[in-house]
Amino acid sequence: MPLSFHKMHANGDDFVIVDSRNSANPITSAMARRMGDRHRGVGFNQLAVMLDCDDAVARLMFWNADGSTLDACGSATRGAADLLMRESNTTSIALRTNRGLLTCERTSTGTIAVNMGEPLFGWSDIPLALEMDTAVLPLAGEPAATSMGNPHCTYFVDDLTAVDIATLGPIIETNPLFPLKTNVHFVQIINRKHIRLRIWERGGGIPLGSGSCSCGAAVNGIRRGLLDPCVEVECDGGTVTVQWDGVGPVFLIGPVETTFSGAIHDSLSFRL
Repeated sequence: MPLSFHKMHANGDDFVIVDSRNSANPITSAMARRMGDRHRGVGFNQLAVMLDCDDAVARLMFWNADGSTLDACGSATRGAADLLMRESNTTSIALRTNRGLLTCERTSTGTIAVNMGEPLFGWSDIPLALEMDTAVLPLAGEPAATSMGNPHCTYFVDDLTAVDIATLGPIIETNPLFPLKTNVHFVQIINRKHIRLRIWERGGGIPLGSGSCSCGAAVNGIRRGLLDPCVEVECDGGTVTVQWDGVGPVFLIGPVETTFSGAIHDSLSFRL
């Protein structure tokens, strides 16, 4: 049985959506790795599988290209919401993820807004290996940490162009302080409403953007008093908006586009 999929992106942050409603989940860790291979598979930063759900339009399960799972993916959530709202001809739906029930809306400009849930700041929620103040970690550069369903570590730097992301990213990702590893952000503050963000993504490398990382970076800046409650987050691939009032849920607003749709046949042969 061919496995149909949609290849999409959010400002270049590419992901694949597999619709497995009304059927068994076909994705395993090995299958995710094969599909995520950019030379022999489809290629993606994340894979989202849409599954049946009793209290939402669908439940989403997320995979990284290395075959590991994750609980949150802002870009793929927006992509699934876009597909499902087009399918039902509506501008608002709810999706179930391991983060909880997330409400999604299509804005008047066509972008997709997602309630990403409340950020978590407890050391054991992120998680960290030891109890500590998560607003200022005991690492060189004094980063901040939070969880948006996956761990985030944010550094604030004066000059983003001077940071060697490819060298520093994997070192910080695998620091023993982070038992489940971590996403790593490097943030240059342009002004209180605008940041420039580059990312080392846990299990992925350097993406053009990331919805959950944009949320984590903005939240850490807001909680430190460096940013206003509404922030334009400029990544390599484009800009999204993150809103957080310092108390409740985080809202992520940005564009998504379908690149192509296709089907996987035996031995990962493809038909578009």
